[in-house]
Amino acid sequence: MTANLAANLIDYQSAPVPVREDLVAAQRRAWARLAAPGTWWDGATRVALAAETRQALSCRYCADRKDALSPYALDGTHDSVTDLPPVLVDVIHRVRTDASRLTERFYLDALAGGLTDAEYVETIGVLATVIAIDSFADALGVARPSLPEPQAGEPTGDRPVGAKPGLAWVPTLAPEDMTDAEAGMYDGMAAMNIHRALSLVPAEVVGFFDLDAVCYLPDAVLRDFGTEYRDLTHAQIEFLAARVSAINQCVY
Repeated sequence: MTANLAANLIDYQSAPVPVREDLVAAQRRAWARLAAPGTWWDGATRVALAAETRQALSCRYCADRKDALSPYALDGTHDSVTDLPPVLVDVIHRVRTDASRLTERFYLDALAGGLTDAEYVETIGVLATVIAIDSFADALGVARPSLPEPQAGEPTGDRPVGAKPGLAWVPTLAPEDMTDAEAGMYDGMAAMNIHRALSLVPAEVVGFFDLDAVCYLPDAVLRDFGTEYRDLTHAQIEFLAARVSAINQCVY
């Protein structure tokens, strides 16, 4: 399947309300990117990550573990729909179903299980993209888009040489430590911590915030309170964001 065919899986003609064309275009770009080889995962693996992201919501082990006092109180096996390694399935399912109880132990266990720090970051980038698009479809009451067919090709393997530990569990890249290879990664952004979270894999920063800027607001106008750029006001957008964050127990 070509990138154009993958992108065309995103279509809201049956939605009960009109959907902005820029939203559709951004989601199509994200879906095409999902199917393509990434930095550390090939296209087939990236699509498998997306399939497990969806599967996690119906995993019985995940449900039982979330109800437990501690996520480490139960042993079990995930209801998986792919042949991804168990450590990768566990990362996907826990991030998707029990993110508020993740600790550094969880991350270190993933590394001990065979994931690299950069593979972990790319996985989180894929999850975040899929969750955003699925949540949008759910809110509209329409079917989630079909997952695209993977595109052939090899991952690039590009790791920022200036990425450093200290800001988060994973190494991150500050603007002053960027090289020509990462030029443009923070274009249009203030390079705040949230922008740096995926910076060990620069392509995920660019891709995710391309989608984020359309779903939310571009960074450059975020604090322009004298102009309203959406049908919702700044205050209404932030109220919704705060409410969703509280429901998801997001402490950011």
